[in-house]
Amino acid sequence: MDCSTRCRSSVSPRACASGWRASVAPVSDQPFEVRDVEPGDADVVLEVIRSAFGAGGSAHGDQVAGLWAEVRAGEHLLAERVAVVDGEVVGHVGVSHCWLDARRELVPMAMLSPLSTVPDRERQGIGSALVAAAIEAGRDTGRPALVLEGSPTFYSTRGFRPASDHGIEAPTVRVPPPAFQVVAYALEDWMTGRVVYPEVWWRHDSTGMRDPDLAEVEAALRR
Repeated sequence: MDCSTRCRSSVSPRACASGWRASVAPVSDQPFEVRDVEPGDADVVLEVIRSAFGAGGSAHGDQVAGLWAEVRAGEHLLAERVAVVDGEVVGHVGVSHCWLDARRELVPMAMLSPLSTVPDRERQGIGSALVAAAIEAGRDTGRPALVLEGSPTFYSTRGFRPASDHGIEAPTVRVPPPAFQVVAYALEDWMTGRVVYPEVWWRHDSTGMRDPDLAEVEAALRR
């Protein structure tokens, strides 16, 4: 789940007293940094999500913000990163828990969702920097892969490949196959099957898409 930014950036991570942090050379002239979420960021992160997913009057902003508030409060959160410009949080990415239902056993996996950039900061490298940070955070969990639902045009140039290449299926048929993607860290040959999301994603109806949005995306992918 993403707000479909289209941008490029160069990320140089470093350790610091407050946790993971990266300086970023942006596409625009204004620098920003990507860092761990801090306690005081909780409310503004939800506002960033509302702004990104509610652009154009969409009702998805409140839906996704409500979902993430529950994920954060529960047991499935793995990592959060924010992008900051002049002390202001302008972007966010979350990494949380899911499973792969392989024939041998359930395999803990990581999931990138949501990815949010405030609308007036799109196309400045922020989305790309957050994706890079999420890939690193997913690797640090020790899980064999990071999955997501999102634009194949955007994510295929940022380290993701079709999940079907690894025999991995989306949790619902309402995810167009090209949109379900993976970064493989340590997948073994037997790790194939369907991904299973925690119940909170289903309760917020945030797994896959529904018509008419689904039909529009499927038509666009066929072009």
